Amino acid sequence: MNLSWEILMGHLPKVYVTLGAWTALWLLKFVIRKTARKVGAMMGKPRERVRYIRKVIGGILNVTFVICIAMYWGVRPQNLAIALSSVLAFVGVAMFAQWSMVSSITAGVIMFFSAPFHVGNRIRIIDKDYPLEATIEHIGAFYTHLRTPEGELVTIPNNVFLQKVVGVR
Repeated sequence: MNLSWEILMGHLPKVYVTLGAWTALWLLKFVIRKTARKVGAMMGKPRERVRYIRKVIGGILNVTFVICIAMYWGVRPQNLAIALSSVLAFVGVAMFAQWSMVSSITAGVIMFFSAPFHVGNRIRIIDKDYPLEATIEHIGAFYTHLRTPEGELVTIPNNVFLQKVVGVR
């Protein structure tokens, strides 16, 4: 028998498990997409925000899947930790303010599920240094866009916006 055939046959059960896990991941993401659409419609959330939440959850599932499959295939946790820390260090240097971005993404997810304000609401930010009255134009992955009565566009990072006292009119 050919050596490569023997190696393939020795790993065939792992290949089947990996394909089964990938299929389960795909089905889970399909269910999450449908559920997010229904929850978003029930809560009256814009389609863009629902799509954003689906992407965040899908990304978390993908990373979890890759880590679990790598460990199943025999990658030692120490080697996986070294690889992940190297990737995160690279991303941190490349993006400079990586933790601030993660904080804004997390704040965007929190705002999706629990914020008492929506696109189109007129709000008042109560801040002693920079009080603001504006209408919410867009709530994105990183920033919330506000339009003042004078027509000025104000962009606030989601993590900062979530920390402010906001009154809805």
